[in-house]
Amino acid sequence: VQLQASGGGLVQAGDSLRLSCAAPGRTLSEYFVGWFRQAPGNQREFVAAISRYGGDTKYADSVKGRFTISRDDDKNTVYLQMNSLKPEDTAVYYCASRRYGLAIAPSLYGAWGQGTLVTVSS
Repeated sequence: VQLQASGGGLVQAGDSLRLSCAAPGRTLSEYFVGWFRQAPGNQREFVAAISRYGGDTKYADSVKGRFTISRDDDKNTVYLQMNSLKPEDTAVYYCASRRYGLAIAPSLYGAWGQGTLVTVSS
């Protein structure tokens, strides 16, 4: 079952967006969930991850202090709140899951969906 990322759009630098990661047919609370992004011509990179029950999180240095990952297991959804967006945040954002550990390598995650495009204009 693939995870579904949504909430992307076109915003200006300094604006905010909240992305959602849904998991139809899967109990997301059983998984660690990560957010990743891929800009044109670049490799997919780690953005943030959250443990089961939300007790632990990890962020890439480039987003620390601006982005917040959270989860609402009642809604079977993980969120990525993005504040103070910069043009360099422009990318397709993906969510993915794994059973154990706040890993940062995309290869350690599965259930990738199609992603959602975030475009930040200057």
